[in-house]
Amino acid sequence: MVRIQFAIDLHYELSFPGADFVFNIHAAKTAAQSVVSETLLISQQVPHSIQTDPATCSRYLRLTGAPGPLHISIQSTVDIKQQIDLPDLIQEVPIAHLPLAVLSYIYPSRYCQSDRLAALAMSEFGHLPKGYRRVEAIRNWVNQKVTFKGNTSSSTTSALDTLIDRVGVCRDFAHLMIAICRALNIPARFTTGIDYGADPALGPTDFHAYVEVFLGTRWYTFDPSGTAIPMGFIRLATGRDAADVSFATIFGGVISQPPVISIMALTETGQPWELPRHRHEALSTDAQATVAV
Repeated sequence: MVRIQFAIDLHYELSFPGADFVFNIHAAKTAAQSVVSETLLISQQVPHSIQTDPATCSRYLRLTGAPGPLHISIQSTVDIKQQIDLPDLIQEVPIAHLPLAVLSYIYPSRYCQSDRLAALAMSEFGHLPKGYRRVEAIRNWVNQKVTFKGNTSSSTTSALDTLIDRVGVCRDFAHLMIAICRALNIPARFTTGIDYGADPALGPTDFHAYVEVFLGTRWYTFDPSGTAIPMGFIRLATGRDAADVSFATIFGGVISQPPVISIMALTETGQPWELPRHRHEALSTDAQATVAV
């Protein structure tokens, strides 16, 4: 088990008449991820609510801010219990046997045009044995073909753009891997967290995008950018692509500052918590799903 402590600070200046916000900055509460403690501070005395999507366990903070400065701060301690499996024993699931809740993750989406990548996917990976190792090969291919570089993409950059430009940030790596997986009828979804273990040379701690792929009976974690340590990922939200899981969706006139994020792993003598590390096994923080037979 891993215990992670994180903090997120967001600063905005709102113009008249204010703005509506939908934040996705709370750790998801799942069977494998529990919130030990959590403190939320909102500088303005305005009504707010925290709502949970029952399908994904994503939690959304909603509020309407008044004109002037707005500061949002959250501090959380989270326990994560990873399922650790042997990669060679994990198989792909035929479409006919996929759970209904998984089907939407084999279709093309706004940023993951899998229908445009069928020829590439078959050429590069169609000959490989189906299973975890084939998905691992896709992850490695994306990591090797795309160069990580900040400020090289925008909110409109898609998997096709990244395939052509061969440069991007974690969001772009994730979209390309997802699109290739879906082109092979492998369910894949976009997941947001925080980049625990990232090289400081890449910049300050930030929100992180990675991939979860449905294999066997559960979702397994893959980090195609290779910039962080999957064992230390805190799941904030999952969706078809980045359009579903922005950390802040804003309706109104707002000037924003870059988010300030900190994250650390906790250890203590006598406690079962271990420091996150890179592992060769398959990792999942998702409860087992029922597969049709």
